[in-house]
Amino acid sequence: MPQERRLDLSPQFAAAAEALSVLAGAGRPACVIGGLAVQRWGEPRFTQDADLSVLAPLGSERVLVDHLLERFEPRDRDARRLALDHRVLLVRASNGVSLDIALAAAPFEEEVLARASSWREVEGVRLVTCSAEDLIIYKLVAGRPGDIQDVIGIVARQGRTLDAARVRQWAAELADLKEDPDLLRPFEMARTKAGLAD
Repeated sequence: MPQERRLDLSPQFAAAAEALSVLAGAGRPACVIGGLAVQRWGEPRFTQDADLSVLAPLGSERVLVDHLLERFEPRDRDARRLALDHRVLLVRASNGVSLDIALAAAPFEEEVLARASSWREVEGVRLVTCSAEDLIIYKLVAGRPGDIQDVIGIVARQGRTLDAARVRQWAAELADLKEDPDLLRPFEMARTKAGLAD
């Protein structure tokens, strides 16, 4: 069973809970991804914002984006257009924390939402995060130094509870899309470092 960390309430968690509540009210499956999910599965680190993914099948984005812009302050005057063009809505929660809300439609993203699970209750809202494996995949795709450190921390903490086959399957598919044959390498190196090599 994956090991979870105790939740320390922060403005970022409160912002994520607010967004999840709004999205649940709109009947949209959603989950926390990014740095807040790292606090569940890996080595906690400070994060300034809250990242979420919400189901937004192609063609349904406008209704969702407009609904969210009625509830949250946009961080950019062109937030609506940027969201429709790039599938990420940049807004602020009522406490001022930045929210990056990814509009999910790809098969991997749909699976992430289907596999998401409840973590803790925050201000009356169940905080739902992506799985440890899916968080690793997101981090591998992002590929920044901090993301790779997160992968190392998640692998070290979760160890053999991780479904390595899932990570490898999706990383291979996304590596082809990104034309990055080394996309999976940090995961395999983290497994070796943790003494988990096959």
